[in-house]
Amino acid sequence: MKATFLTDTNQPLIIKKVDTPTPASSQVLIKLAYSALNHRDVWIQTGQYAGPKTGLILGSDGFGTVLAAGRDVTGNWIGKQVIINPGHDWGDNPAAFGQDFKILGNPEPGTFAEYIAMDEKYVHEKPAHLNDAEAAALPLAGVTTYRALFTRAALKAGEKILITGIGAGTALLALQFAIAAGAKVYVTSGSQDKIAKAKELGAIDGFNYKEENWFLKAREAAGGFDVVLDSASGKGFGNLIETAKPGGRIVFFGGTDGPIGNIIPSKVYWRNLSILGTTMGTLQDFAAMLAFTSQHRIKPVIDRIYPSLSSINQAFEHMHEGKQFGKIVLKNS
Repeated sequence: MKATFLTDTNQPLIIKKVDTPTPASSQVLIKLAYSALNHRDVWIQTGQYAGPKTGLILGSDGFGTVLAAGRDVTGNWIGKQVIINPGHDWGDNPAAFGQDFKILGNPEPGTFAEYIAMDEKYVHEKPAHLNDAEAAALPLAGVTTYRALFTRAALKAGEKILITGIGAGTALLALQFAIAAGAKVYVTSGSQDKIAKAKELGAIDGFNYKEENWFLKAREAAGGFDVVLDSASGKGFGNLIETAKPGGRIVFFGGTDGPIGNIIPSKVYWRNLSILGTTMGTLQDFAAMLAFTSQHRIKPVIDRIYPSLSSINQAFEHMHEGKQFGKIVLKNS
């Protein structure tokens, strides 16, 4: 089969022919039709992610058809169209993953390939309302944002939520999930065009974080937020504290802007704020996310679909530029 490999940090991915995997006793073999990029893939490529730096088939999101099954797997999977849960070996504690936890694409072989062998417990039938590209775009962003909003931040109907960095696949799914749950959604972006598009999807208002004191404008416009969802961290994280209501929850799952800075402790403890970290989700989170997505017929926003595995480096360059609005999808075969 063909697969894309990261052979060195900060180098283009290359396509190599390797043996098609044979499913073990608890696995199924999936012919991958589509995969999707995440910022995690870029961080791995640029050496900013823990774990192996080379010799990897990247990719955490994938959709395809089951071709074969190992001896301990029911034959009912054969021919099914499926998506893959990319979070593996969470462990027994639902509050936090254990030391064996890993995410598909590093260190395990990922989805930027023609085939993948996958344990049956991580394989789910494609939600019927999604097309093939949308199905590939759902898993990682879906489970990350579902857990952030509902398991960690306990978002409720009627609450006001601020979602930062709208345009990213995770932020857009968070917007859709929150609206479906009955929350009142506000967003931030450095692009007025992305803010306008978010309003078309149902956001009440948006704020340009490049403007001075944007967070004061946001707080005044909404009267403060019950929940703030962030994936950037960095020096601007302290501004998010300014937007939260007393007793509010700030939940975050990324650090694209670097270490968190400029937090005044008294503004957290005097107002009884909760700052919550989260990563991926449990098997139960993933199943609940799929049920919620199907119930509300939520479809991931697709920014661009690239036509083949040979387009992988163009897709990575597009993500590097940061201009996308939605998920970047790759056609595998």
